[in-house]
Formats: sequence, structure tokens, C-alpha cells
Amino acid sequence: MSTPIRYIAEADGGSRGNPGPAGYGAVVRDAADDLVLAERADGIGHGTNNVAEYRGLIAALEAALELGITELDMRMDSKLVVEQVSGRWKVKHANLQPLATRARALADKFDQITFTWIPRAQNSHADRLANEAMDAAAKGKSWSEAESMGGVDRPAAGAQPEAPVGDALPRESLVTGHPTTEPTTTLILLRHGETEQSLERRFSGRSDLPLTDKGKAQAQAAGARIAAAGDIAVVVSSPLLRTKQTAHAVAKQLGLDVHVDKDLREIDFGDWEGMTFGEAKRAGGTAFGEWAGSDDIAPPGGESMAQCRERVERARRRLTDKYAGQRVLVVTHMTPIKALLGDALDSAAAVRRINLDLCSLSRVDYIAGERPRSVVKLVNEISYLGSL
Repeated sequence: MSTPIRYIAEADGGSRGNPGPAGYGAVVRDAADDLVLAERADGIGHGTNNVAEYRGLIAALEAALELGITELDMRMDSKLVVEQVSGRWKVKHANLQPLATRARALADKFDQITFTWIPRAQNSHADRLANEAMDAAAKGKSWSEAESMGGVDRPAAGAQPEAPVGDALPRESLVTGHPTTEPTTTLILLRHGETEQSLERRFSGRSDLPLTDKGKAQAQAAGARIAAAGDIAVVVSSPLLRTKQTAHAVAKQLGLDVHVDKDLREIDFGDWEGMTFGEAKRAGGTAFGEWAGSDDIAPPGGESMAQCRERVERARRRLTDKYAGQRVLVVTHMTPIKALLGDALDSAAAVRRINLDLCSLSRVDYIAGERPRSVVKLVNEISYLGSL
């Protein structure tokens, strides 16, 4: 018996009038952890149900690929779209042919993908997103704008996760969110720009590396993006050169100083510093396999994931205590950012599947009150980097 595919995407689309005002919705889930990884929705103007359904399918496939997912069960309640994209039915309508071609091209990028028809009642999440998108469009807004401003009606508390993960949110997403009367401290998490070792995909932990020219350009672009959003109270950086260079490039555009926190440094890879994955595997032998299989085992002369998470959590507590109710830009590395995301999601396993590009932005809100909680609002935004 084959193992069920862990990652599931659902998509839907609709039109009020067919044709008429149309919109789509899509959601990507980690079935093993019952975790929503991404939500996508938008109005598409005047269109038909089938066009909107294809747009939802394309949005779901794109979101899954952006998350680094290679095996996907794609589910829809449209028999037409499922059969057409599976190749069993011909695509006869001229308006659907380019959409079907795009969907198939995206599907080809997965190592394994299945297309499954489900009853409409089992596709309620994507259907709700599609209707939210159409409601927002009727008010002259995009779905993400209405969602970030609290302008769409949500189900009762507990009916779904509080916020999407991994979605490409609008400019305001760095500084706004669902309205709340409870004090909220926001950490905007920026990974450093490109270095020579990152180009060569080498372990770069304690190594004190400068940015490349491209890395400096990435930092400038990130600074412009963050400055446009505004309302950052403080910039805090890892002590390593690549993060400090990135932080200073951004802080200059914000008119702020850079504060250094040594607990935000990258994990120490010990004897494997500067090696590629393959080189470290050959050099480490059985020790490499043991390290890869356990968060409690460190590379020779290095630091374990558990030790790294512990010091990053110390830094997080200091920041959320000292800057309570404010928005803090944290410029650091892949491992500390993943540690913060994993802690916020209460799932170290899920975060291993999240990709973090160089100079990408993520965001976590820490909400005080009787039931303190953390909400991931953004993961791996890189739209501002363009062709860099």
C-alpha cells in the first residue's frame, strides 16, 4: 500500500452570474500536522466559473511550489478541471486552453502530483476564500488588502487557523494585521543577503563573510521595502558581518541605529564550516548521519539545533520584553529564523519544509493577554528583489 501524500492543496473558483464578477480561492495544507501553510485568493473581474476555477488551481500549484513542496495531492470540486488537467478530457473552450497549459506546466514541476475530485462540501475552505475574494472585489479591494485590514468576515473562533503562512501579502502586511485590543509585539525577520559561500551552497555558520555586490543590492531593496511599510521601532542584528552589512543598509533608510545581539548568530557547524553538504557528508561519515537525524547532536566542534534554538529563544524573550507592543526588525540567518518560526508554529517538523531565500522577509506577531499566543503572518517574501 502506497504512503499517502503529506501535502494537500484545495482550490475553487466562482462567478456571480456565470459570467459575472468572479474570484478564486486556494489553500495548501500539511496533512500530517493539520497545518495551513498558505492561502491565496483574489477577484479576477468579469469571468466564468470555469475560468475562476482554473485560476484557483494555478494559484494553489504556485503556492505549493514556492513552499518547496515536491509531492502534492491537488483537490477540487470541479470535475471538468480535474479531468482536463489530468489529460482525460479535452480542453475545447478557447478561454480555458491557455489556463490549462499553464496548470499542466506547473504540475510538471512536481516529483509526484495527483488530481482528485472531492464533493463541494469537502472544499469549503477554498470556496470560502473565493467568496471572500469576490466580496472584497465588490468593495474595490483585493482579498489580501481586505483580509489584512480585517475587512472580510471570518468563521467563528476555532474554525480555522488565525493566519495564513507563506502567502505573498501586500505592502501593508509588514505593519498591519487583524485588529486586536491585546498588546502585540511584531518581529520582522530578515535573512541576510548573498555571500560567496551561499552562492556555492556551503555551510556558513560562524564564518564571518561579507556580502557580494548582489547581496548589497538585495539589502538595499529590502531596505526600500521595509521603509515603505514604515513603523519599525528598532533594528537588531546578529554579530556576523553579513548580517550587520544587511542591517546597516536597511537601518540607514529607516534613520535608525543597529543594535547587535550575539544570540542571533547562525548555528555553528564546527569542523564542517565552509564545506558543501556532500563534502561534509563524506568527511563526517556516521557522525554526519547522526547529526542529520537528531536536533540534540552537534557537528564535531560545533553546536546542536537544540542549543541554537535555546539561545535564539533567549533573544526572542529579550526583544519581546524590551520592545513590547512595538515592531522590531531582526536581521539574522536561516537557522535562527526557522527556529523562531518553528517555535511560533509549535512545530519544528513543519518548519523544515519551509524555504527561506536570501534577503527574504518573514513576520511573527506575539500577542499578549490572558492567553498569550504567537501568529505567523508572513514567510519568505521576496517580491521586492525582482530580478536581483
